[in-house]
Amino acid sequence: MAAKPSGAASVEVAPAVDATQPGGAAAEPCAPSQEAAPSHGDGHGHGTAGKAGGLFNPAVLSLALGSVGVVFGDIGTSPLYAFQAAMVQAAKDRMTDASILGVVSMALWALFLVVTVKYVLFVMRADNKGEGGVLSLMALAGRALGQRTRLVFVLGVVGAALFYGDSIITPAISVLGAFQGLHDVPGLANLASPKIITFASFFILIGLFLIQSRGTASVARLFGPVMVVWFFAIALLGVAHIADSPKVFMALSPHFAVDFLIHHGIVGLLVLGSVFLTVTGAEALYADMGHFGRWPIQASWLFLVLPALALNYLGQGAYALHALAQSRALHVAFESQDWFFVMCPPAFRLVLVVLAVFASAIASQAVITGAYSLSQQAIQLGLLPRMDVRRTSETQSGQIYIPQINGLLMLGVLALVLVFQNSDNLSDAYGLAVTGTMLVTTILAYIVIRHMWGWSRWMGWALCAPLISLDCVFLFANGLKIATGGWLPLTLGGILFAIIATWVRGTQILTDKTRRDSVPLTDLIDMLRARAPHRVPGTAIFLTSDPDVAPVALMHNLKHNKVLHEKNIILTVLTAETPRVPESDRIRIEPVSDDFKKLVITYGFMESPNVPKALGLCRRHGLKFDIMATSFFLGRRSVVPSAQSGMPMWQDKIYIFLMRNAANPTDFFRIPPGRVVELGAQVTV
Repeated sequence: MAAKPSGAASVEVAPAVDATQPGGAAAEPCAPSQEAAPSHGDGHGHGTAGKAGGLFNPAVLSLALGSVGVVFGDIGTSPLYAFQAAMVQAAKDRMTDASILGVVSMALWALFLVVTVKYVLFVMRADNKGEGGVLSLMALAGRALGQRTRLVFVLGVVGAALFYGDSIITPAISVLGAFQGLHDVPGLANLASPKIITFASFFILIGLFLIQSRGTASVARLFGPVMVVWFFAIALLGVAHIADSPKVFMALSPHFAVDFLIHHGIVGLLVLGSVFLTVTGAEALYADMGHFGRWPIQASWLFLVLPALALNYLGQGAYALHALAQSRALHVAFESQDWFFVMCPPAFRLVLVVLAVFASAIASQAVITGAYSLSQQAIQLGLLPRMDVRRTSETQSGQIYIPQINGLLMLGVLALVLVFQNSDNLSDAYGLAVTGTMLVTTILAYIVIRHMWGWSRWMGWALCAPLISLDCVFLFANGLKIATGGWLPLTLGGILFAIIATWVRGTQILTDKTRRDSVPLTDLIDMLRARAPHRVPGTAIFLTSDPDVAPVALMHNLKHNKVLHEKNIILTVLTAETPRVPESDRIRIEPVSDDFKKLVITYGFMESPNVPKALGLCRRHGLKFDIMATSFFLGRRSVVPSAQSGMPMWQDKIYIFLMRNAANPTDFFRIPPGRVVELGAQVTV
């Protein structure tokens, strides 16, 4: 291995991308990583500028507006169903003023502790060169420990699988919850039938997924202003009704939340599980950080989104207190209502429903965008097969679109809408995936602050232990709803975990077989010296995941064509444990003999490989060749299942299916198709 550039600190590098396989997964995902030059800067091109320019920098204001539309749609539409769901659970005990204050207090303090303290002020500081999300944090934790341990790997995969489950549930529950407001519109209640709501939801959701190809920036320009209007509207609704019962401000004291949990037993935990719906979407703040930067997201939360949500929940609580007082005065039973919509004057409810439908569609954008970022990280880290990753912005490198993920999410969301048909049926399924992801995030963040930031053990636990305890309480509260819907995210997460585990394990098996059956490159060079083959002019580039053994394509070329090019380059593509790698550290060249050179190209896990562009940098390092006289040799494996392999037959079939549907390596590495020669072989997995 060539020496590191002088003065460069080492960073962890994920395993090499295996160009010889259709899936292109990394080999040995749990093994200690190699070294590569570090990435410098903020990693996303705008976070640092945002801090330097301050909140009133036009670029930061633009990004903050975009983040309102993309990042906060999910958590911003929680008032549609969260308070109502919590009140339904609270009504299982005798309803009192203290009960309502307890629900409001839990909602407010969930926003203060989970979103503001944990995510906005703490977790978002644990960014990986500007990128967020559970896989980005997994990479950061692995670098902090010096290697990606099995515990860190499993935590990252579990968090990612649960986030994908959340990405499917969020659009369905948000849009269904908005259309249910038709029940409270005078004269339009007949339009709120399940069939009409399902059809309307299909129309909105299909349109949402179809516009994703236009890119995050275009979506943000469309959605940002709408969500600003939404947040002002819900704040106004809340302010208008706080006067109904000003004592609702007492809910700002956490005493009422704690008192409710102490005196209501199992009902208190069920209410807490529903209250958690107020903070679903908080994980999207972290996952979408690479799209907008940390400061624009933090500023939008602190100065717009949090005040609007707090005022609305206070308003709903005040309205409920007023309704309870009236029921006592009239000696009638207190009935739970759709508190969000009934707060609005009847003449304006249709307008509010329309605005809510737009806002709920936008709410889906946060998790959809997060799913794109998560998927790109998973592909580059070798956790998923190669997919077509399209960049949708020339200036913001974190803004991407993945057609396959978009299509799978759309099918999953439409299936949930068709099966569940209203948000009440989905509410019990919603919180479990999010709480699991949040708990994983906190544990990984502790590893980062302990081993990378250098905090002492007691300081790390002083910060993280309360957050982990809070996550565990929410997880237990949502776990009580497994039978009534909580099974859904667990099932989705389990399926996705099995897919990722199958891909990683299958790739490991193929890599081990290749190493056992391959000839060391140095041995091959000695053989060629003893018995020189026919030489042909030009340069041959052989892509491989292991530069120390002779690539399969090279061996087939010698065996069948019986020729060797004048210049031969053994090319390996590595993925760093940082989002991006600077051009100056992109390539590393190691001479092996007069005929062979090793070339290592390193990309960050948020970068799309472009091999021809990287090869253009070789001239600066003394490696010159004519790209038009160069052939790229790829080894294509035809994989068949084997009963004697390291995986059960069902996993073999899943792995083969994933390989066959992976993106073509020629397209993935941006190699000109006319310069590619593929040589195949059949192997068992």
